[in-house]
Amino acid sequence: MTRARNRFLQFNTVPYPLWRRRLPALLAPLAQAVFSRTLAADADRNPPASAQAVARYMGRWGLLNGRDERDTAAALLTKPATVETVIPERTPVVAPAAPVRLPAQWEPMETILLAWPVVYPALWEQHAQMAEAIAPVAPVTICVPTSQWAQAVAVYLQTRGRMALERARFLHLPTDDIWVRDFGPLVGLDASGEQVCVKATYDPLPNFPQTRDNAMARHWAAHEELPVKPLDLHIEGGNIWSDGAGTILTAEHVYEANPGLTADMLRDKLHEAFGTRKLIVTPSLWREETGHVDLLVKMADAQTLLVSAPTVAFNGGRLRAAADVLRRETNAAGQPYRVLELPTPPLYVNWLVWPVWRSYTNALTVNGRVLVPVFGVETDAEALRVYAEAMPQHEIIPIDCAAGANGGGAVHCLTKEIPARGR
Repeated sequence: MTRARNRFLQFNTVPYPLWRRRLPALLAPLAQAVFSRTLAADADRNPPASAQAVARYMGRWGLLNGRDERDTAAALLTKPATVETVIPERTPVVAPAAPVRLPAQWEPMETILLAWPVVYPALWEQHAQMAEAIAPVAPVTICVPTSQWAQAVAVYLQTRGRMALERARFLHLPTDDIWVRDFGPLVGLDASGEQVCVKATYDPLPNFPQTRDNAMARHWAAHEELPVKPLDLHIEGGNIWSDGAGTILTAEHVYEANPGLTADMLRDKLHEAFGTRKLIVTPSLWREETGHVDLLVKMADAQTLLVSAPTVAFNGGRLRAAADVLRRETNAAGQPYRVLELPTPPLYVNWLVWPVWRSYTNALTVNGRVLVPVFGVETDAEALRVYAEAMPQHEIIPIDCAAGANGGGAVHCLTKEIPARGR
């Protein structure tokens, strides 16, 4: 398995809705037909019509966990999940203009959001691992495209038997895709410790539909009865690290997403939104589609940064430059950083087209635990050792992200934390 996962040329499921890519009118129906036969295309918008049909779907894609289809259909009919429907017509309250503090991940978290990969059966296992690792320390909020899929996910988790289902909250909140880190709510705390949703613009993929993703944070905030503060910036959550004390890390991709934006203008926008006092901008990886900082660096604490080591030939120079920037910098309090290197797995190419970067920095800290991506390769053990050294007060939990990496991310990209109310 390790050898297969290190092959330079691979043919793995691509967790992007390729069948919805904008194509010439004559090709679009053909693409839809091909993908619906080979993938679970359109299962989010047109779910199976009965419990038996859902069970057949789960059986087709190997999601029964040893149960047969008849028993699964019976379990689905019991409706093990309570589902809340997010009403898109609700308009959230506009927050006051004052900045909000964007807490660090090592601060207390109220819940973690996941967008369940209904149309990507290969990722159900990874999402289950994340939910099971989060549930003991924080409730998990699972967004699903229809209420039928909430029941399917609940049964799937039940049959795995590794988490208490009452730790999962299901929201009927359709999205275009699963990368909730990037389009999900940026939740900060105001001066009294109350939650405020900061809403930036999400539109990084011009050839794919993004309307529902872009609206997700606003719809979620209205459902949670939280005020929304608009942020006039095209940026994704994967390109923001905050230490909760005035420092934000981002990568230079933000300038590509906002033509004409200068460093001073970016600093002013982030200061207005979050009270940012120190902005650090690293290089982005070359030929890596997201351009996000969470593929380069992980904030372990206010003075400790984990970076991807420049040990690979392709992009090694950019990784080295990013680490050099961080070694020269200080946080907003003027404290220098301790920079520790994580191993960097080798690049591979998926379907002759997509270069895939696997990064151990794409991890989530939540209430005393760190969910670290692993990929079934030789460097996994060393990455876990570095995390244990850097974050000795945390429980380090490996999550198999070999499937999710083909979409350009891992644990961090597929989760979104909601900070607890407080200071």
